[in-house]
Amino acid sequence: MAKIADTSVTEGQASFEPALSSSTYASPESLKFRDKLYTSRLLIVPDTDRSYPVDKATVVVPASDVEAVKFLKASEEYEPFKE
Repeated sequence: MAKIADTSVTEGQASFEPALSSSTYASPESLKFRDKLYTSRLLIVPDTDRSYPVDKATVVVPASDVEAVKFLKASEEYEPFKE
């Protein structure tokens, strides 16, 4: 059963700090990994509700998805895509 998180913000909790621009970080917006076993499947990130399709033995995940990137780097079934 899915949990619904209460994300309401009270006036005292609101932060007015400026957002960091995307150029602040050196990492790209998305990362590619090669699937060494399958050309097509659905990657389900463990302990999350997120999934990413593998197409042509390639899966693309947002660099901001720390759990997915950590899982893919630790798995023997995937390797970083060399362009």
